[in-house]
Amino acid sequence: RAAEQNATIEAITLQDVNQVIGINTRVHLARAERIMRARINEMHMLNGVTLIDPATTFIDADVEIGMDTLIEPNTYLRGITRIGANCVIGPNSIIRDTVIGNNCRVLASDLDRAELADEVEMGPFSRLRPGASLARRVHLGNYVEVKNSRVGAETQAGHFCYLGDAEIGARVNIGAGTITANYDGKQKNKTVIGDDAFIGSDTILVAPVTIGARARTGAGSVVTKNVPPNSLAVGVPARVIRRR
Repeated sequence: RAAEQNATIEAITLQDVNQVIGINTRVHLARAERIMRARINEMHMLNGVTLIDPATTFIDADVEIGMDTLIEPNTYLRGITRIGANCVIGPNSIIRDTVIGNNCRVLASDLDRAELADEVEMGPFSRLRPGASLARRVHLGNYVEVKNSRVGAETQAGHFCYLGDAEIGARVNIGAGTITANYDGKQKNKTVIGDDAFIGSDTILVAPVTIGARARTGAGSVVTKNVPPNSLAVGVPARVIRRR
């Protein structure tokens, strides 16, 4: 058709034939995706990121990763994710639209629209849902889920916890099996835990409720009323039995 219209025809030499491959089937699309993924992975490795197994590492084009971070196999970094320097991510992790600070460790976990400050450790099998924010040196162990909550510096939740719609202070110890019961059947309610509090194993915090600074709850307590600072609450329902 160009010749019939007396148009100019020119030849172009390409250094990479993959720049003009056709995508007409799902097979072609998968092939093109594999090429683009290899380019992205190579860029990060040349910039000082270690990928243990590039073949099982999936990084979106808009992801940023800091120097000397290590990405373990079977890791997916999606959307606008930012990862700092000297982190270890994976294996078996999925991270979407999340900001991660320096010197963090994320093991076999799922993160979605969350924020991690420096030196956070989490996993295996932890989950951060939208609105989760972890301050410096927070530790989340296995099977801990955080949603729409702020967790203060050096707070620990080692095992089997659900923390939803909560404001948690610094240096709080959250025992295994703790749940913030945030939904009353009509709306989500907030739980507040003060600095240096100690939440006993299997505590249920029925929101809205506030646990004061340096307060403690006994194992298995069901807390339905506010616990003052420097006090101990135990039982079902929990009662304050001692003030310090």
